[in-house]
Amino acid sequence: MTARTRFRLIFAVVAAGVAMSNLDLFVVNVAIPDISSHFDEASLSSLSWVLNAYAVVFAALLVPAGSFADRNGPRRAYLLGVSVFTVASVLCAIAPSVWFLVAARVAQSAGAALLIPASLGILLAAAPPERRVSAVRNWAAISGLAAALGPVIGGALAEADWRWIFLINLPVGIATVVVGRRAIAPSSRRTDAGRGDLIGAALLTAGIGTLALGLVKAPDWGWTSGPVAITLATAVIVLSLFVRRSAKHASPVLPLDLLRLPAMGPAMLANLLFAVAFAAMLLSAALWCQNVWHWSALQTGLAISPGPLMVPLLSPYAGILVQRFGAALVAATGCALFAAGLGWWVAALSVDDHDYVRGLLPGMVLTGIGVCLTLPTLVGAAVTRVPPASFSTGSGVVNMTRQTGSVVGVAGLVAVLGRPHGAAVIDAFRHGWIFTLVATVAAAVACCLLLPHTRPAARADA
Repeated sequence: MTARTRFRLIFAVVAAGVAMSNLDLFVVNVAIPDISSHFDEASLSSLSWVLNAYAVVFAALLVPAGSFADRNGPRRAYLLGVSVFTVASVLCAIAPSVWFLVAARVAQSAGAALLIPASLGILLAAAPPERRVSAVRNWAAISGLAAALGPVIGGALAEADWRWIFLINLPVGIATVVVGRRAIAPSSRRTDAGRGDLIGAALLTAGIGTLALGLVKAPDWGWTSGPVAITLATAVIVLSLFVRRSAKHASPVLPLDLLRLPAMGPAMLANLLFAVAFAAMLLSAALWCQNVWHWSALQTGLAISPGPLMVPLLSPYAGILVQRFGAALVAATGCALFAAGLGWWVAALSVDDHDYVRGLLPGMVLTGIGVCLTLPTLVGAAVTRVPPASFSTGSGVVNMTRQTGSVVGVAGLVAVLGRPHGAAVIDAFRHGWIFTLVATVAAAVACCLLLPHTRPAARADA
């Protein structure tokens, strides 16, 4: 087997696991209304934890899992992560209640936290240095392909029964483990890598979870009420303790020294802010189609898919643009197009007019192109600067940032939407899209901070 063929096989195995974990996020977004109907019309604030519990724990465990992969070898971490994710998917499918489903989603997130950073560690270790940037971009494009297929697959499966969106992971997970054991070569362990900081992970989980709780419950408790103030203040205190512990621990959840690498700090900030916008946009589109236009899950999936489909279709051209113009300009342009899509929805969508072609579709395409230009570019700008011995840990830090942003995006959108009725629905969604726009503009500003570190000449040498 040639080196090129072996790398393609490794990429296929890695792609299967990464696509499975990313696919789950997008199919669950589309299935939320069906899950609500099954569990006695559970409220949106309760169901938001089906998304946020996953993202919170995922974010907290990514870096300890990356450290585990660097210490024990990415192959072992990846196969273990796929196995845990597959078993947890079955538990999600048999969930008898909303909160059992939330608990099973937490178990899923633990498996995803193991496999995601390990997958990138496997690719970066297998790719020649001159191909690492393209490997990262192709790895990031897997998420875009999952985003494109996820709504359609999720909608079709939810039409039969929402439990199938989890059961479909079973054959994929089994096949990935079987083939992965043969295709991925064992790697040596790092004896110098410290053990992950589980207390730090617990602090991050508590801090992000408390922040999400305060945002989600604010419409019910009142934005100026004592419980909301106490909850948000607690989140700030706990997250401050987390940062302090990360500064002192030998193997922290957030390795602060990585932030001093060229482009790492600005790329993480931009990733965080853009993830807020992306998560809010995706959930708002699904809720608009099903709760406002009263479309089926399958119709909703088909309606959403053109946007995410832009990522795998245009990703190779985005890579050419990055080499020519630099990561900062390309990512900032992506944010501008993403914002244009949101602005289109604010201006064009209405409750009574279900014109998809002139209403929802242009915004979906613009946001999709924006994601294609921004997301893989920011990931590549960060992780390609990480030393080879810390590939998994570095990718864990970047993905932790994205998941943290996703929690804030979902919680923020739920808080802004509230529980509108009648004519107030359109105003609520417009406020939600304005919230998303603000996060996008902030991400664009953060992308500009990459200018000193990611000029075209520097990218060519990377």
